[in-house]
Amino acid sequence: MKRFYLFLSFIFFNSCQYFEKQVPSEKELLQKELKSINWKEVDEYPSVADCEKVNDKKKRQQCFFEIMSQLIQQKLDIDTLSILYPELDTIEVKVTVFPDATINFEPQFPKDSVTYDTIKIDSILRARLIDFPKVNPAIKRGIPVKTQFILPVILKEKDVK
Repeated sequence: MKRFYLFLSFIFFNSCQYFEKQVPSEKELLQKELKSINWKEVDEYPSVADCEKVNDKKKRQQCFFEIMSQLIQQKLDIDTLSILYPELDTIEVKVTVFPDATINFEPQFPKDSVTYDTIKIDSILRARLIDFPKVNPAIKRGIPVKTQFILPVILKEKDVK
């Protein structure tokens, strides 16, 4: 019986190490969490008031892209881009929505674009693409974040008489 108690006490004192758990450090936890976050996608896409009622994430994104394209097209319809450059039917515009809800537009031209005066087109776009309705920035983990996307903007041909 003594041996049995001796054996039990030996197991009892040596088993404490099995109950000891390593607590991960804050840095390890942070690194693990940062690796698990998909930085290429946002939780909520940028939105305008007209798209706020749409609940589906993809449909809200599509609504936002359509409204932004329409607004850009409307603002450029009143200008002379289609008259100055009749062969230019579509412009790709890089839209940046900042966390403070400001918007920046930057035209994207092909690298070999020598037929257009890119500086002139850029200045026309910057002059026309102002006074947009309030845009709610994209949300990632509850925090407003900067997002960028490229919208193809179709320039409508004007009739000149």
